[in-house]
Amino acid sequence: MTTSAARIETVWETKLPLPLVGRGKVRDIYAVGGDRLLIVTTDRLSAFDVVLPDPIPFKGKVLTQISVFWFDHLKSIVPNHLITAEVDEMNLPAEVKEKFGSLLEGRSMLVRRAQPLSVECVIRGYLTGSGWKDYLKTGATSGHKLPAGLQQCQKLSKPIFTPATKAVTGHDENISFEETVSRIGEGTARKVEALSLGLYERGRDYAETKGILIADTKFEFGLIKNEIVLIDEALTPDSSRFWPKEGYGPGRDQPSFDKQIVRNYLLTLTWNQKPPGPKLPAEVIEKTSRAYREIYRRLTGKEVV
Repeated sequence: MTTSAARIETVWETKLPLPLVGRGKVRDIYAVGGDRLLIVTTDRLSAFDVVLPDPIPFKGKVLTQISVFWFDHLKSIVPNHLITAEVDEMNLPAEVKEKFGSLLEGRSMLVRRAQPLSVECVIRGYLTGSGWKDYLKTGATSGHKLPAGLQQCQKLSKPIFTPATKAVTGHDENISFEETVSRIGEGTARKVEALSLGLYERGRDYAETKGILIADTKFEFGLIKNEIVLIDEALTPDSSRFWPKEGYGPGRDQPSFDKQIVRNYLLTLTWNQKPPGPKLPAEVIEKTSRAYREIYRRLTGKEVV
């Protein structure tokens, strides 16, 4: 189903003639054969883990196409679940391709079905967001004791692994490494920690050559035949904080190319961060859409199609 926003078609929800596996905060997931899934990324946006009522134009296409870019860039570190993002190569039923092919183009991925791990693997390279709030209260974040006197948005001496719960509804919560071990086992926990750090460092180094700082990000992993693979999305403006390198300085908030734009607006409201989410002004929607497209262009050198 599409709605029109500023003369741009947006996708709020899809209803394909395929078995629906799940509808997340942003993605609609369908079964395509026994071991394959079709992931369709809508233009829904969640903030503080609440889906807001206004779609963001181009958002789903940016998330899909930037994930495809990073999956390819990072595949030497860890395999991923992507089969193809080309609708013509998905071997979809004729009814789906003929009726919904144009909707799926640029915002869908055919992937291998994986068993998701029950944690989100967050990497922080800079002290911001909930990590900064934890530091102000305790001098640490997710069990990592940090030096005294650090400033907001300061670059850490080395990136740190700060895992979180993966909530289908409600708020994700930061957890300790020990809690991560209790959820997925020590061997798997240590492996995803190392993989997450490696992925972040590779992405961070590349992004800096494009004038972008990746302040933090989260990765999700799953198991396919007992092999750990990267799933869901990778280094997108939904899962990461992107700051312009030019003009960066600690001790203050940074301009952003991600959904922090929406979070900052919501923090000006008297909203309890529970459903239903408030409507967004047109200027916030447009600014967010423009930021998503700009980060894709800067990182890939391409325009969203």
